[in-house]
Amino acid sequence: MIRVVLADDDRLIREGWSALLSLHDDLTVVGEAADGREAVEAGAGADVVLMDVRMPVMDGLAATAELSRRSPSTRVVVVTTFEHDRLVWGALRAGAAGYVLKRAPASELVEAVRLVHSRDAVFFPGALRRIASAHARGAGRRPRVALTPRELEVLRHITLGEANPEIAAVLHVSRETVKTHVTNVLGKLGARDRTHAAVLAYELGLVPAGIEP
Repeated sequence: MIRVVLADDDRLIREGWSALLSLHDDLTVVGEAADGREAVEAGAGADVVLMDVRMPVMDGLAATAELSRRSPSTRVVVVTTFEHDRLVWGALRAGAAGYVLKRAPASELVEAVRLVHSRDAVFFPGALRRIASAHARGAGRRPRVALTPRELEVLRHITLGEANPEIAAVLHVSRETVKTHVTNVLGKLGARDRTHAAVLAYELGLVPAGIEP
């Protein structure tokens, strides 16, 4: 059972999310929050937090960063109406594992919860890649990272949100081989997880701007 906390200052939004998740036997809502501070308190120890970006007391960016420090095993999915918002990029840099627009189909939100909970992938739709590319173009020169050609290829697939089985199928290698490559990539980048690796890939210019699946 995936334990989910709902963080949004709009009660109707929370009620809608709760009703949606209740339709799925593997998902259960274990808490709600109306502001960022409450999100940190309620989210610590949960499996997944659905996090609005703009909330009172503490915004989603700060709440994600604090929750990532306090409860590293908790996965945050940013859910927002803002497709091109610096707060979204900041939240991802703070450790969010996914990003979903509020206007997205309900099935996409459920998919994001399940996917990030697996810890085997991140959920980054195309809009995020455009945001990331814009930030990468504005970044200064960074030190080079000595990744092998295969590791760079694996990193590219990570930025597309692909899980290890998908990467293995595309590269025609075993899942264990992919897992080893992912571990090496995270180590060389100094990344705490796949989300952080994807963000660094853009900031270091390891992934071409505007990449699409």
